[in-house]
Order: sequence, then structure tokens, then C-alpha cells
Amino acid sequence: MIPQHDFLALTRRHEWQLDPFSFSLADGAQAQVWDTGVLCIEPASQLRAEPLKEIVLSCGIHGNETAPIEICNQLLGKLLSGELSARHRVLFLFGNPAAMNLGVRELEENMNRLFSGAHSKGVGLCNRERIRAMRLEQYVSRFYSHPGAERLHYDLHTAIRGSRHEKFAVYPFPHDRPYSQEQIRFLGACGVRTILLSNGPTTTFSYYSVRHHDAYGFTVELGKVRPFGENDMTRFIEARQALQELVCEASVTLEPWRPEDFNIFAIDRVINKRSADFRFLFASDVDNFTEFPQGFVLAEDGALRHVVEKEREAVVFPNANVAIGQRTMLLVVPTRLWDA
Repeated sequence: MIPQHDFLALTRRHEWQLDPFSFSLADGAQAQVWDTGVLCIEPASQLRAEPLKEIVLSCGIHGNETAPIEICNQLLGKLLSGELSARHRVLFLFGNPAAMNLGVRELEENMNRLFSGAHSKGVGLCNRERIRAMRLEQYVSRFYSHPGAERLHYDLHTAIRGSRHEKFAVYPFPHDRPYSQEQIRFLGACGVRTILLSNGPTTTFSYYSVRHHDAYGFTVELGKVRPFGENDMTRFIEARQALQELVCEASVTLEPWRPEDFNIFAIDRVINKRSADFRFLFASDVDNFTEFPQGFVLAEDGALRHVVEKEREAVVFPNANVAIGQRTMLLVVPTRLWDA
């Protein structure tokens, strides 16, 4: 049994890999440890809900994003101790244990740019983030195994900087699948009422599950990066309760759809870094969702200038300290999905 039902203890004792093992929980559920930071719970047959959900809860893809790690560890601890019982299959993924141990975002490379096969392209094929991303894909593929089950993936993060909307989620590009009002309502139950609609394929973890496994997946930003032990966990009460209900109840009670409850944005442009001369022309502490007037020069990249083109265009995820070729910011504009 894991000491004190603390799955994070594994990341303190092992850097990457652990011999798989399984054990029974008090309610009859089976817990299977597939790797360091990877644990699957199969609910007891008498408790299993129908229709069955297959739920992936991932966190720590960036090792310094600690609040989601603590949220998942607390929920997992309650399941392992017998305080709670799972009614659906659930896979907990603590994404980057080595970076978590060091309290850093990444060891060598941004892992959330390495999915959908990106881990095997380009330079640095043997670095640890690439190997781990490949394994995480394999674990998700192994987990989504029950025909007819509803597949869900919530990849939990916190952002480098503050935000005009503290909690928000990126809705990966759905291709021909319609947007799910139920899923957006569930995000609202988590306290996440700002949604970004992605405008194309990406190499993020949540998009991998959407594209390759027909899951409903989301990159969920729950606040700002803080060290372990410095998170105000009262700010995550809604998210903790909604995720607990998702795993432990047959269904989640959701508020009816009200358009005024949500801020919906479309990702209009993705700005990538082209040269070592890239620099922003706004303050380094600007919050996510900050708007600038039309014509404002946001950044210079050698001879290239990036200018605000549309009314109410706002900046999200600005980060000049990325590798050439990677995203330096998103530019988003308000939109609507449904009026009633």
C-alpha cells in the first residue's frame, strides 16, 4: 500500500519508472500502478455506474504547476483510503515527476508541445520529456478500452502569469464534432467560466485524447503558478467538488445553460517565435486576456511586427522565453456558441 495513501510519495522515491503492481481497495475496487505517477482505478462491479465514464485526470505536465497536483493527490488519497468510492474508471496521471521534484516547469522541453507524435519529431529525440510524453500517450490508449463508455480528459494546469479571468479552459479543435454544452456546463461547475475555442490541431495533451480517442478533452487553467504548500486551496473548492462528484457519482448535477454565465473566446491568431530577436512591446507582468487598442504593436520579431488587428483582441499565454518556432502568444476575440 502507498504510504499514508499519498501517491506523490512515489515521485519522491522514483524518478521515472516503477514496476507495475495492483492492489484491492476496501470497497472492492482494483488500483493498478502502471508507472511512477500513473494509477488506474477500476470500480467495484457492484458500484460501477451506467453508462460508464472513462475519466483521465492529468496534472503536472509542467512540474511547477502545483495546485492541480495537490487537487488530484487529495482526491486520489480519499479513493485509496476508502473515504470515497469510484463509480467510473479513472486514470490519474502525474505528468512530469522529475520536474515536480525539482519544482521547475520542465527539465529540457515543454512537454505540452510533444503529444500526437511530436515527441518523435525534430531534435532531442531522447530527452526525458519526449520519452514521458510518448509513454503518457500509451497509457491513455491503454486506458480507453471499453466500447460505448464516455471518454473524458481534463488536463489540469495553472498559468505562469495572472489573468483577467482567473480560471479558464482551452477547448481543443473538435474537427467535425459539435461543441458540447454539457461539458461547458461541467467546466462551469468547476468554477471555470471562460472558454477558449481552439482554431486548429495542436500538440497538447488534451488535443491528443480528442483527436486520437474521440474523447471530450480540455486544458484547464485553474489559476496562477505557486510553489507546493503556497496554494490557497479555498480557491479550488468548486473544482475539487465537481471532480469528486464526476468520479464518485453516477452523474453530475449541473446548472441549466445560461449564456451570460460564460465568457467565450475564439482563438483568432497563434503567434510563433521566428528569431532570437523576438520581444514584446508591453509590460512583462501583463495579465492574460488583456486587451490592446487596434493598431497597437504587440511585439517585434526581427523585421516582423505583430499588431492588434481587431477590436477587443486580447493576449493570452504571452511568453517570449520559448524556443524558436514555438508559440509566444495567442490572440483571442469574444464570440458566442449558443444564445439560449
